Amino acid sequence: MKIFAINPGSTSTKVALFEDERELWCESESYSAGTIAGVKTMAERIQFRYNRILHMLEVHDTKIVNIDAFAGRGGLLRPVESGAWLVNDAMIDDIFSESYGVHASNLGAPLARRLAQDAGGKPAYIVDPVVVDERIPEAAVSGVPELPFRSIFHALNQRAVAHQAAKQLGKSYGECNFVVAHLGGGVSVGAHRRGRIIDVNQALGGTGPMSPERAGTVPAQQLIDMCFSGKYKRDEINKKITGNGGLAAHLGTTDFREVIMSVKKGDSGARLIFDALCHQVAKEIGAAATVLRGEIDAVVITGGLAHSKELCAGIEERVSWIARFVVFPGEDELRALAEGVLRVLRDEDTPKIYSKT
Repeated sequence: MKIFAINPGSTSTKVALFEDERELWCESESYSAGTIAGVKTMAERIQFRYNRILHMLEVHDTKIVNIDAFAGRGGLLRPVESGAWLVNDAMIDDIFSESYGVHASNLGAPLARRLAQDAGGKPAYIVDPVVVDERIPEAAVSGVPELPFRSIFHALNQRAVAHQAAKQLGKSYGECNFVVAHLGGGVSVGAHRRGRIIDVNQALGGTGPMSPERAGTVPAQQLIDMCFSGKYKRDEINKKITGNGGLAAHLGTTDFREVIMSVKKGDSGARLIFDALCHQVAKEIGAAATVLRGEIDAVVITGGLAHSKELCAGIEERVSWIARFVVFPGEDELRALAEGVLRVLRDEDTPKIYSKT
């Protein structure tokens, strides 16, 4: 089966063609901020990316009619279960209305559907969008009824590496319990119980460990005082939480390689923040372990920061007593999309149908 995967980013479009699990080719294009700013409406954004994708297909001498299915990155929709979702009118309507937010990932479903239609009416899917919510009811409750915890996290990569970890153990994902920590521009730590993610921190503007650019959990009363101090505008506060928080705020960089270099040079300030990051991630892993009541097959580390042996070692020494420690560095979202669709094409998974209710 040939599957074409599409991952639109804020200033890039990444695509890849797979034959079953084998990647045939992969391509990525980057765009200047000026180019993106000049494409304003949703329809214009889709048309621009669509034209560029057609060019990439032509460069790789790929005829669209020979592709069996299309997978787009899932965007901001209503909370849904994990798995593959067939792109339908209801999903497209919610994306175009931007009722649940504006993000480049919203382009994934419309692009997949348009390409699928041009290929002769082939199926188009999204897989494990960021709004996957399978939490147990108590996981959403905060101490303020009007402010429930939201489920926004790296569902696609978390589930992909959980499947890989299960294979290493000679089991299926549905037979295993994992704590999965995605360490990237944001950090999310999920409690995976027999194929469902029953709890996870709110990785965007919410709770959990800090990251290269996000603050994570901060003292609520002090944040309120900051908001009403008169020193900051709303956008400035938002940037402190998401964009300019975490390592960026403490060390002036989001490049973790620079942080490690500073630590190795004996920079005590960098060492403190490095240790704090290890501490916070380990603490969140420990919290997720309690959700699973200590019945854990493995602690799985993934994401771009997992390339750092120093960071993984710092976390492992704090959590190795919990369960087996496994690292899958990086995040191959295109492969994760294709594999999610392949499970449907092989009848190993049933595609879900999106509705507005």
